[in-house]
Amino acid sequence: EMSEMSERSKQNVAHGLAWSYYVGYLKIVLPWVKKSMEEFSRANPNLLACRKTWKLHILIPLSCDVCDDLEKADSNIQYVTDLTETTLTRAGTKKRVYKHSLYAIKDEENQLWHCAVEYATPLQSLYAMSQDECAAFSREERLEQAKLFYRTLEEILKGSKECADAYRLIAYE
Repeated sequence: EMSEMSERSKQNVAHGLAWSYYVGYLKIVLPWVKKSMEEFSRANPNLLACRKTWKLHILIPLSCDVCDDLEKADSNIQYVTDLTETTLTRAGTKKRVYKHSLYAIKDEENQLWHCAVEYATPLQSLYAMSQDECAAFSREERLEQAKLFYRTLEEILKGSKECADAYRLIAYE
């Protein structure tokens, strides 16, 4: 009965998405991000001088509106290159490729910072659910789910030794 009630009230969606994102993606790729940044820095010593940006910056728009092209979303962001790919056999897919893009981001003082940036992709699912009649998520419910996703993911990552200091969550309106 409790399970049915929470399913009807859609309470488990964000929680499940956060765990799936962590177990099925972040736990796999985050340990490799720093290594990729170190490799890139050795090959391009002028670009990645600031070690504190050597992590995956995960964007979490609370609107769940995820733009596929970061350069179009913000003119202060410029694509630089892709970091070294990680290839693993995963869930029946041979040689599954994981890669991250490196961007140059201009701050308020026009200083450039180089870092790997991407959206939290499960937010696309929350957004799509709010657009689909079958899921029937209201804008308010979507916002609550986005906040719950962020809090859950933050809690999961704080407890993860494998992912320590390899990420930065950036939630924004």
